[in-house]
Amino acid sequence: MAAEEIRAQSYVGFDSITQQIEHKLLKRGFQFNVILVGQTGLGKSTLTNTIFASHLIDSKGRFASDEPVRQTTEIQGVSHVIVENGVKLRLNIVDTPGYGDQVNNENCWDPIIKYIKDQHSALTPEEKAAFKAKIREELVYHNIRLYPFDTDEDDEEESALNETIRQKIPFAIVGSETNVIIDGKSVRGRKNRWGVVNVENKEHCEFVDLRDFLTRTHLQDLIETTAQIHYEAFRSKQLLALKEGVNSRPAEQR
Repeated sequence: MAAEEIRAQSYVGFDSITQQIEHKLLKRGFQFNVILVGQTGLGKSTLTNTIFASHLIDSKGRFASDEPVRQTTEIQGVSHVIVENGVKLRLNIVDTPGYGDQVNNENCWDPIIKYIKDQHSALTPEEKAAFKAKIREELVYHNIRLYPFDTDEDDEEESALNETIRQKIPFAIVGSETNVIIDGKSVRGRKNRWGVVNVENKEHCEFVDLRDFLTRTHLQDLIETTAQIHYEAFRSKQLLALKEGVNSRPAEQR
């Protein structure tokens, strides 16, 4: 059923949304990824430079007959920010020198396929939610219980916190041992030609949730649970197995 079109009786202001979108896009800029695939000497680099009216990438072709031929397909990337009338375009160019240059070019495309797949190993928020739900279904199906466990000692606030954590499991995290600069601040993150992942930004990943869970809210409980429940259960099974092993021996061997 089609929705009825109603005209506002006075000016509201939402017609400015197109200007808002334009302002945000112009400020953020646009991104375009190009991968160049083909035999050496076809003019891939020249064509790219000609299209964008800029010298963006050098030719990887051989300039002398005695130069060695590349034995494998290489992956080489370069990024540029091109500005035209105030519009920024981040152009990421991936060249593949060596592709198709051998006498036997069987499987020469494998490095390219692997590279493309590696770039798309991340998940959208919708894909992440669906993937998490699938994992949780598998855990329930196989009757696998996950920490944190609720106990009679937990108060209402602790039970609510445990439920919040369980809703986030499995955590989608990114780790990093290096610092990068974001808006003038040094943060732990990972940087690539498409941008920066700040591991402590909850919009980028759930590292902070996992860190707080392990060290700031449940550390002591984890220690006690490991020592009093898991280790004691393991020790009891070992002692029982040892006892059963002794009882199964012939009397003269005891």
